[in-house]
Amino acid sequence: MIGLGELESAVMDVLWNSEEPARVRDVMDRLQPPRPLAYTTVMTVLDNLHTKGMVSRRRMGRAYRYRATLSREETAADLVRQVLRASGDAERVMLHFANSASEDESRILRRAARRTRSRRDEGVS
Repeated sequence: MIGLGELESAVMDVLWNSEEPARVRDVMDRLQPPRPLAYTTVMTVLDNLHTKGMVSRRRMGRAYRYRATLSREETAADLVRQVLRASGDAERVMLHFANSASEDESRILRRAARRTRSRRDEGVS
C-alpha cells in the first residue's frame, strides 16, 4: 500500500484478511517474511500503525487485539483523495486519468457513475 513501509503493508494485509482482531503473536504467525522477525518488531509496527490511526486496539487480558480501522478499499480511496488534493488541480488529474484509462478501468468508472447516479435518483446520499 502506498505510504506504508514493506512490513507495515504486510501487517495491514494480515489485519485486512482477518475476521477477528489479532494479537501481535497472531500477526507474527500469519506473516511470511524472508527472515524471522522479533516479536518486538511486529509490536512496534502495530504501535506505529495505531499512532497513524490505521489500526485500533483493545486490551483483552494482558495483550492488545488489533483491527484495521478502515477496509483496504476505504484506505485506497483515501490515498486517491490525498493524491488529488496534492495535485493542485484535481479536475485535470481526474480528466487525464479518465482519458488514459484502460478498458477495464473505463468499465469500472462507468459502473461507478451509474451507481452514483442511481443512488442520487433514489435520494440516497
